[in-house]
Amino acid sequence: MSQDPRDTLAQSPMSAAQARVIAITIGLCALDGFDVLAISFASPGIAREWGINRAALGAVLSMELLGMGVGSILLGGIADRVGRRYTVLGCLLIMTAGMALTVTVHSIFALSVCRIITGLGIGGMLASLNAIASEFANARRRDLCVSLMSIGYPLGAIIGGSIAAVLLRHSDWRTVFEFGAVVSGLLIPLVSWFVPESVAWLFQCRPAGALRRINASLARLGYGRIDALPPPATAPRSHGWARAGIFRPALIATTLLLTLGYALHVTTFYFTLKWIPKIVVDMGFTASMAAGVLVWANVGGAAGGAVLGVLTSRVGLKALTIAWLLASAVMVAVFGHSPADLRQLSLVCALAGFCTNGGIVGLYAIIARAYPADARAAGTGFAIGIGRSGAVLAPIIAGYLFEANWSLQAVALTMALGSLLAAGAVAMLRVEPRELAALR
Repeated sequence: MSQDPRDTLAQSPMSAAQARVIAITIGLCALDGFDVLAISFASPGIAREWGINRAALGAVLSMELLGMGVGSILLGGIADRVGRRYTVLGCLLIMTAGMALTVTVHSIFALSVCRIITGLGIGGMLASLNAIASEFANARRRDLCVSLMSIGYPLGAIIGGSIAAVLLRHSDWRTVFEFGAVVSGLLIPLVSWFVPESVAWLFQCRPAGALRRINASLARLGYGRIDALPPPATAPRSHGWARAGIFRPALIATTLLLTLGYALHVTTFYFTLKWIPKIVVDMGFTASMAAGVLVWANVGGAAGGAVLGVLTSRVGLKALTIAWLLASAVMVAVFGHSPADLRQLSLVCALAGFCTNGGIVGLYAIIARAYPADARAAGTGFAIGIGRSGAVLAPIIAGYLFEANWSLQAVALTMALGSLLAAGAVAMLRVEPRELAALR
């Protein structure tokens, strides 16, 4: 086989072991989806039990976003230093601890700390998963695999939301976090057994024992061994989001535009995901009914991501992403005019999810194309980290606007501007051709 194993993986049909790794990334991203939304499922019960107003609740809803921002930046850089596999395992441990500790809290402050801890793990996980999906796929299926990984997020919310609705009918909000902690812990041995280290990362970064570790990963993926490593095309760079060179001249515009576009769009994205349950409850429905509406939003999100992923083989990724972002702005504004009718709310939220999550999937695919292996997790982590740190403001802003007696229509229209502006940022991007991205 070729002495550059990246060529073999890029040009060969995907093995069953590669497909299994992609399936695991979908499951891990599904866990992210459930963990992020667990506080949304639980928020009506928390507000009722502790007697907190919307402004305070908005701050609590933002805490794991703050943790995700920090985790994406710090752990994304670590994933480019120590590898994808070890970073994912560490993130799962952090997430399990954060969810388990949440069950024990009795104050807003303690709850906020636990959500920050959980967010640290989620942020590092997302940066690593984007790199794994890109590096374990072949060139033909790369955009599709990244898209499939991304739709794990709404799938986790769908499955987890359905379970949360049942749990909330029979117990209090703490059972949602108990369930999340158990599932997070069970995924640790699954990753340990079935996800080898990324061949692309090992080849590009050349850690100690690189040849031995590459051959071990190739064997687990169903490929033959190589006898020696060719010299790297460029000298290995030191790692971390700054030192890895995501701000070098060839990448600085891409880094800034992707970070800006992601930050703007997730502001709109998290407004809907964080506030749908509370808005529906305030319309007179039960908490379990509100969880059901949020599930429909994520059914739409999964469909939107899947449709975009399939279309990437036929339509330009940049054009698709811009179209989805513009549609996202329209549908979030439409959500603001939804009547207090459960069926109509579910339909509108499903369509809004189709558009908002499709935009997220498109942005993830663009990010995976934009960076070489030695900086891919760092670049992803920086864009996601800065973006989600800014998105911390989304639930808080919406909460204060509601407290200032703004109507749902006015708040939704304001928050929809994020997707609109993000489309402008993506329009200014220079997306790398598929053939060049496949060689990295």
